Amino acid sequence: MFRHYGAALTGTIAAFSFALGVGLSVLPTSPKAEMRQLFCVLVPHFKDEYWLSVGFGLEQEAQRNNADLLFFEAGGYGDPAVQIDQLDACVKRGVNAIIIGAVASDHVELTNAIEQAAQTVPVFGLVNEVHSDALAGHVGVDWRDMGYVLGRHLSALHPAGSSAQTAVLVTGPPEAGWTGPLEAGLRDGLADSAVTIVDVLGADTGLRQQLALSELALERHPDASYLIASAPAIEAAIGLLATRSDADKPILMATYVNHTIKRGLMNGSVLAASFDDPMLQAQMAIRQATSEPVRSFEATGPEIVVLTRNADNLHDIRMSPADYFPALQ
Repeated sequence: MFRHYGAALTGTIAAFSFALGVGLSVLPTSPKAEMRQLFCVLVPHFKDEYWLSVGFGLEQEAQRNNADLLFFEAGGYGDPAVQIDQLDACVKRGVNAIIIGAVASDHVELTNAIEQAAQTVPVFGLVNEVHSDALAGHVGVDWRDMGYVLGRHLSALHPAGSSAQTAVLVTGPPEAGWTGPLEAGLRDGLADSAVTIVDVLGADTGLRQQLALSELALERHPDASYLIASAPAIEAAIGLLATRSDADKPILMATYVNHTIKRGLMNGSVLAASFDDPMLQAQMAIRQATSEPVRSFEATGPEIVVLTRNADNLHDIRMSPADYFPALQ
């Protein structure tokens, strides 16, 4: 993936030549589809395969709706100023709409920039929570529920009164809009279980940063029963645990799904994962942006489910192709 990431940084404009994926719900074409539209898409980064599936889904649905996309990535969650500049650049390009996966939910300058941009062009939130009344709409799930369903899954395996279990949570940076709700939901789901969260570690969701956290978690808590973590952290943990011969390796659970997590579920190296269908969210975002604007402060998104090796639809879970990487501005 890093080979494509480096190469794509020199790209100029996104290409749209992908057919609609199998299993993608086909919706009626928007009334605006006859007019070619131009949308900006701002995401935190494409270092996590989750966002590659979002990007691929956006391109597919944009093609169906006669729209072109300009992709921007911020390089991570650490610098909202990058997205602030990108918002300004998109307004100056005269785009029809801006779709933003915000790097922070409550950053004052970023929310002010969204409000400023929204005076000229509709701005839609995607995946990540951002607290702004200026949004024309928002597609995303409640990340509290993403954590809660995992907690309930573990509670069923280890109900209160059974043998005590420990878990370490490796997650994203505190400023990201999804990390706080995810942890809160997980704790709620574990409230009547025998599982105790003994540590929480967070950083940007690039593989390098999450690898460091996985190493730290395993070093601090070698006897932990479970490692509950972001997809890149679980990807790193799979490699780290492959070098351990002891039988007491922690069981792995992912807080969301990417390509590696799907493979891990299939081969049994990952016990369970929360799934929010990033490609469907992308489809919904384009549909929202191409529809007649109806301002809504309620986020809409797919139903959250827990995937396991025995899930009936596991093989049908849609992800971006292995060689996909969007062209970036």
